[in-house]
Amino acid sequence: MRALADPTRLRIMRLLSAMELAVGELAQVLGQSQPRVSRHVGILCDAGLAERHREGSWVFLRASKAVGTGPDSRGGMGQAISHLLTSAEQDDQRFSAVCAEDRRQLAAIRASREESAASYFATHAEDWDRLRSLHSPDQLVEDRLVAALGDAPLGHVLDIGTGTGRMAELFAPRAASVVALDKSLDMLRVARAKLQHLPASGVELVQGDFAALPFAANRFDTVLLHQVLHFAQDPAMALVEAARVTRPGGRIAIVDFVAHEREELRDRFAHARLGFADAMIHEFLCEAGFDPAAPIALEEGELVVKIWIGIRHGAQLTQDAGKAAS
Repeated sequence: MRALADPTRLRIMRLLSAMELAVGELAQVLGQSQPRVSRHVGILCDAGLAERHREGSWVFLRASKAVGTGPDSRGGMGQAISHLLTSAEQDDQRFSAVCAEDRRQLAAIRASREESAASYFATHAEDWDRLRSLHSPDQLVEDRLVAALGDAPLGHVLDIGTGTGRMAELFAPRAASVVALDKSLDMLRVARAKLQHLPASGVELVQGDFAALPFAANRFDTVLLHQVLHFAQDPAMALVEAARVTRPGGRIAIVDFVAHEREELRDRFAHARLGFADAMIHEFLCEAGFDPAAPIALEEGELVVKIWIGIRHGAQLTQDAGKAAS
């Protein structure tokens, strides 16, 4: 309660309920110096009301689960604090006017993110257009993936190698929550711009590597690897790590190229693997602890794309599975 007993910190909490923000972005909205905003942020984090996470030289803030409204929120005190923040804006006209102006300032933040994303796309557009021309249209791939996952609840989703954030955006309406992970800071900023219209409590962006996922075991119900496994130097171990964070009965969906001989993709797009054969993916999934389903082929392009689905079995990975994959 003492941490909230300051108008600036109340404003920060209202802003974080709308979207995740960098410290510099908060300073811009609040019209205050970054050191001053950092001091307020420190108080909120120490009280467990906000959480920091670093992406390169940037530090982003989000409301902690203590005050969240999503499925992982802690309820009780969290709901009371959320109610307090809402009531403060409703009952105090001056505070309400300040919050309304803060939200208008968020429009400039959103526009800046979108401009940065557009610039990044423009720089790489030729390469991406060339790659897209080689396989089935994106919309067709997405439609087939949605159909492959069916109507079963997605639960908590992990999108590994989120890239532009398209998979997170596609499945967020059906998911309890989505974590969008990527190793590239540039791609995370593109994804942040794309996903900023979604509720802050439902989507979390995390920097990380698929070879060492920064999550506890058995956390996710659905794990997606959309056009990312071909970047792995050791795809088998990447799937073992994906299995570690997948709950028993959870699903993994891999979308990638079928084995091909387009060597130029190694140099131009940094592909470590030139696609995968069904037998290879089947072996990787079994060794990682998944029961594979029949693959789904999309043959409308020069390069065939396939969707491989697996269901996680057992309580935990065995040591033998990890050794076999290595």
